[in-house]
Amino acid sequence: MSTPFALALHGGAGPIRNSDQSREEANMSALLDQGRVMLAKGAPAVDVVVTMIYGLEEAGYYIAGKGAAPNRDGKFELDASIMDGHKRRAGAVCALSGFRSPITAARAVMEKTPHVLLAGAGAAAFCEGAGLDRVDDPAAYYTPAASSLAGTDALSHGTVGCVALDQSGALCAGTSTGGVLNKMPGRVGDSPLIGAGTWADERVAVSCTGQGEFFIRAAVAADVSARMKYAGMSVDAAAAGALADMERQGGDGGLIAVDAKGRIALPFISHGMRRAACDGAGNVTVMVFR
Repeated sequence: MSTPFALALHGGAGPIRNSDQSREEANMSALLDQGRVMLAKGAPAVDVVVTMIYGLEEAGYYIAGKGAAPNRDGKFELDASIMDGHKRRAGAVCALSGFRSPITAARAVMEKTPHVLLAGAGAAAFCEGAGLDRVDDPAAYYTPAASSLAGTDALSHGTVGCVALDQSGALCAGTSTGGVLNKMPGRVGDSPLIGAGTWADERVAVSCTGQGEFFIRAAVAADVSARMKYAGMSVDAAAAGALADMERQGGDGGLIAVDAKGRIALPFISHGMRRAACDGAGNVTVMVFR
């Protein structure tokens, strides 16, 4: 008997309250339909997660991929990570410049190297050797989406991510970000850090969005799984508890999570969180605010 599948994605926490998010909702809804069909046909969770995040990167509506913002030096540095919960494989890139899809690069690190995280020039050299799509004219390609958020300082949040449970019972999570306008060169948040912004194992898959420094300090993504394992919490309670621990330190944001039984959690403590989810039973959610 096949495992019920489930899928959730996010386009970042922190959009300005009551702002028009119809474009983003339509984009997430279309991607959700695509992902649901893939999972219903038996696609692996890893393939679905990469496809969903690639679509969010390409949209240019979020602070990831095409929507990335330049740092203080006018350079575009992007981050992403992916984790395959079934095999505990993971791959990530950070401070990556010159390449179109950070999530594709992260998957290549996972599948083609013995490493987990490649940074800066080393990550770019790897991507070049792997034949990944380049961005030769950053000024023409990128369309910074930072203005859609409640703030534009280095801690404003805007990330994309996806979590999926496939019919074989495998879980996968991925996260991608372009940072925000005027961040310090070399600044890396939680998105490419396994355990902070992304986590997947046999229990749960998690992708976070928010003020990265606080998610790093609280190891939020891995904390969700730890609460489920050691405290016997449900995915909802574990996600809420991990976010509460992060909030006590002064941060805000949200996360998406799906457990091994297909139960989905979409909590956030911010103005809003662009989010969408579906399962094999036909339940669908596409929302931004409460």
